[in-house]
Amino acid sequence: MITYYLYSNVGRRDNNEDSVGMTKAGEDFCFVLADGLGGHGKGEEASRIAVERVIEEFVSAGGASQECLSTSLQNAQYIIMQTQRSNIECRDMKTTCVVLHIGENSIQWGHVGDSRLYHFYKNKLVQRTRDHSVPQMLVDAGRLKEKHIRNHPDRNRLLKVMGIEWESPKFELGEPVDKVVGQAFLLCSDGFWELIDEKQMMNCLKKASSAKEWIEMMEVIVLKKGKNTNMDNYSAIAVWIE
Repeated sequence: MITYYLYSNVGRRDNNEDSVGMTKAGEDFCFVLADGLGGHGKGEEASRIAVERVIEEFVSAGGASQECLSTSLQNAQYIIMQTQRSNIECRDMKTTCVVLHIGENSIQWGHVGDSRLYHFYKNKLVQRTRDHSVPQMLVDAGRLKEKHIRNHPDRNRLLKVMGIEWESPKFELGEPVDKVVGQAFLLCSDGFWELIDEKQMMNCLKKASSAKEWIEMMEVIVLKKGKNTNMDNYSAIAVWIE
């Protein structure tokens, strides 16, 4: 059985540039989260297009597959670039995107930017997506410790997003994993993961009785850490395989 919960909050900003969505095709599931960039450059429009296009492609394909995952991300990029060209108000809009596909026997995901997917098994972190950002590049080069990404002055400098010209696809696809009972997945924007660390995510996961409660418990930590700050939009999708 698959249970899930989608959540998005404006934080202390004037508008919410994050978008979240899900759909089913038969017994397959698709979850998608996008974090728009650009402020007056219509970041909210970019994230909306990304989520809608990924969902439309999934439904059209009839279910989960690596081909559908790749095509949906490429098509979302294409529509965003077309919108930029046809509407001068949208010329600077960009977005991150992270997508989770759950099929009959396997699970796969793809992402671009610094919206993350975390994969847990039996309440322990198995892996997370790697940000397409300057701090992540420094970590990969051995010049920065992982724990310092959250507070790095260049943490918002992204190297790959939707809404800039691609000579080749800039998204990254994870290796498919078998679907087994006890898995949990968290898709979240940087406004969420910057204010809660992986140990806290796991502690909440151990205590939670549902995907919704897991998000709610983590949000308490996010709000405490973000108190008295100009909190960004923060969004998360929790998915449990039970």
